[in-house]
Amino acid sequence: MRHFTGVQDIGDLHEALRQALEIKKDRFKYVELGRNKTLLMVFFNSSLRTRLSTQKAAMNLGMNVIVLDVNQGAWKLETERGVIMDGDKSEHLLEAVPVMGCYCDVIGVRSFARFENRADDYEEKILNQFINYSGRPVFSMEAATGHPLQSFADWITIEEHKTVVRPKVVMSWAPHPKSLPQAVPNSFAQWMVAAGYDVVITHPHGYELDTKFTAGARIEYDQMKAFEGADFIYGKNWSAASPEHYGQILNTDRSWTIGERQMAVTNNAYFMHCLPVRRNMIVTDDVIEGPRSLVIPEAANREISATVVLKMILESL
Repeated sequence: MRHFTGVQDIGDLHEALRQALEIKKDRFKYVELGRNKTLLMVFFNSSLRTRLSTQKAAMNLGMNVIVLDVNQGAWKLETERGVIMDGDKSEHLLEAVPVMGCYCDVIGVRSFARFENRADDYEEKILNQFINYSGRPVFSMEAATGHPLQSFADWITIEEHKTVVRPKVVMSWAPHPKSLPQAVPNSFAQWMVAAGYDVVITHPHGYELDTKFTAGARIEYDQMKAFEGADFIYGKNWSAASPEHYGQILNTDRSWTIGERQMAVTNNAYFMHCLPVRRNMIVTDDVIEGPRSLVIPEAANREISATVVLKMILESL
């Protein structure tokens, strides 16, 4: 695997799961694979789980790690071609990216949607500049439209806890005070469909995701109906994805907050969320702290998904 930006890059899912479970039993089994190799992690946005889990994954594989916070201690970077750079940005990404490539063997990039231009976000301009100009394998640590490392970890978690071959997995929109990207829900929908699950996405009208990510999933606007008989509930907020309302908050209906009322109609479902989570906005305290909450196990599996992805990339060098 040269680059990792989505489920299409991982190859055979059964083999990916086999490797994940193998690594989970022995995180240092392939510690020699990354010896004398360097991972550069580039953060345009804040991170907790992604930073810690990916750095730990690289260490599991014996790699050296460099972390660059673009907004703290680095030159401000211009990303658009043709701009007269007479403002506060001192360096262009088109020079910075190949320079970064000189100092490492693999690059991880975290760059959220900016909500300034939908076309730019959905073209993944920043991530693709690293792929096109760094000369190195690149993997996404969350981009404008996808978060594949998170969804890989989510899928591992479901596989570890499911009791039927084809569980019903419901992703539910929930209210949030800020505009959030569609990256996590986009990736989650893609990975769950690829896994062959019965996938249902529920949200108010106006929050439809791009169909290129939701193809194969059922859309249900009645949250309670969607939850009926579910085996797994994935809570998440996202802002509007349509061109006319891109990045906007259209609804703050607190009745969509996931609580005991909704969970009572499920098949004793597990609750999942990528974290960080706004308690009593996305989910109530009793649900996230309950015995069917998987938010900590799925966060722990971020180390495993990152280790598998880095292992596959290193094997291709």
